[in-house]
Amino acid sequence: MSFTLEIAAFTLEGALIAQKAGADRIELCSNPVEGGTTPSLGMLKTARKRIGVQMYPIIRPRGGNFVYTDDEFDSMKTDLQICKALKYDGVVIGILNADGTVDKKRCAELVEMAGDMGVTFHRAFDRTVDPFQALEDIIDIGCERILTSGQVPNAQDGAKTIFKLIEKADDRITLMPGGGIRSTNIAEIAAETCATEFHTSARMDVEGKKITGKASMQESLSSVSVDEKEVKALIKVLEKYFR
Repeated sequence: MSFTLEIAAFTLEGALIAQKAGADRIELCSNPVEGGTTPSLGMLKTARKRIGVQMYPIIRPRGGNFVYTDDEFDSMKTDLQICKALKYDGVVIGILNADGTVDKKRCAELVEMAGDMGVTFHRAFDRTVDPFQALEDIIDIGCERILTSGQVPNAQDGAKTIFKLIEKADDRITLMPGGGIRSTNIAEIAAETCATEFHTSARMDVEGKKITGKASMQESLSSVSVDEKEVKALIKVLEKYFR
């Protein structure tokens, strides 16, 4: 059996580190504080030039809930068209109705617009009222995978639910555990879920270079990046597990 390791990168530097460390796919995002939003046009263009592994930018106009206005949906369609024009491998989407069901109409429109690009449904899935109905809805829409922590904050605690979802999916769609995955628990999650694709940010905080400035501001200039050693450790564990 083979595996796929996807790394969520919130900066260009992080995406380059993920590629260097051996990631199979990168979810390209901005704004880690709000869980990831659509990268800027400049970031999208530069990343496409510099990175050769599969990349899926997230199409999410803001943080917060996953119920969007008409104007926000228009911006999502524009962002998706940009990703398509830049020849990205896929995109990551997720739109819900206010009652906690999948907004099939809007999501289907985005999938149709994506054309040959792959489409992942992100962890908006974990906010749905009925994950098994949401699974069927997302299969009907035409997405190729669902990122999920099993409707709890981390995938290790949600492993039993993820396993049940994989059973129910019956190879019609890929379920990709994500949320709290590290090299220390990924083998256990793989064993409990029977998943073959895994998602993590391998996150590390990086202190910015010291610059001359106002000490009175008392602000941290750290940023979020990808831990190269952690990505390599994740791959090492998975290679041992799947050999």
